[in-house]
Amino acid sequence: MNTGLRIAAFTAALAATFGTAYAVGGGVGEIAPGPSSGAHQEHADASPAERGGGHGQGHGQGHEGGEPARPGGLQISERGYTLDLKTPRLTAGESATLRFAIVQDTTGRPVTAYDREHEKELHLIVASRDLATFRHLHPTRAADGTWSTPVELPEAGGYRVFADFTPKGGEGLTLGADLAVSGAYEPAAPPAPDTTARVDGYEVGLGGALTPGEDGELTLTVSRHGRPVRDLQPYLGAYGHLVALRSGDLGYLHVHPNGEPGDGGTKPGPAISFTAMAPSPGTYRLFLDFKHRDRVHTAAFTVHVPR
Repeated sequence: MNTGLRIAAFTAALAATFGTAYAVGGGVGEIAPGPSSGAHQEHADASPAERGGGHGQGHGQGHEGGEPARPGGLQISERGYTLDLKTPRLTAGESATLRFAIVQDTTGRPVTAYDREHEKELHLIVASRDLATFRHLHPTRAADGTWSTPVELPEAGGYRVFADFTPKGGEGLTLGADLAVSGAYEPAAPPAPDTTARVDGYEVGLGGALTPGEDGELTLTVSRHGRPVRDLQPYLGAYGHLVALRSGDLGYLHVHPNGEPGDGGTKPGPAISFTAMAPSPGTYRLFLDFKHRDRVHTAAFTVHVPR
């Protein structure tokens, strides 16, 4: 799946710099396949890494006159569909059920027919406004079109819910809605930029650069205990999923890797390559989901994109 990210320019910008390369020496040993080291998890906290606004093609606004599409998730209603968040408030640290529906504006009825994208009818992202907490969830749909999923959010504050889906026979779309989480709240600044993230005993290196308005390649390289991981497992039809959220408005960019399992050329690690275009200068958080030894891990990075 070699589609590049296309997103429109925005007004907000933070001037900074970003860009490095990450390499793994060829002399170190590789990690061989082994038994499961933990239960499959559908979400993870982000602390210090997918194509704009939707799975596969970028579920934002369409191109007009050569102008790229803007990120998805900035609106609760778009192109005749509305995200009806039936659970607008939660309590920090408490397990709860998050419920919502996608409503067709012309009929007022919940949508019950979807095209599957990467093995799911709908993908749900929940992220805190300070980008310190990130969840990639896969809710279940009832016959009446209501979606639900268990969730526990650790910190109070403002969150954004992103529903990434394709109505049956329609175009991909990402809608967003605000979610309030009650409790003692102390906003946190995004972690400092770093090209290495550590999670669950893994080390993930970020190489490449993002330039506003230009395609660029990002390469994320996974290692464990100092050895490159060469047996990544497919997760939702890919070896890695990269979600990027822009600090400030949480513009949602959903990126997919260059290549896919079984295409005859894409290796299961250690490197996962993505083609991406930043919509504007500014600060972004990148969340990489990857699967190894039957468990999904999430590595996160802060990136400053210069003018």
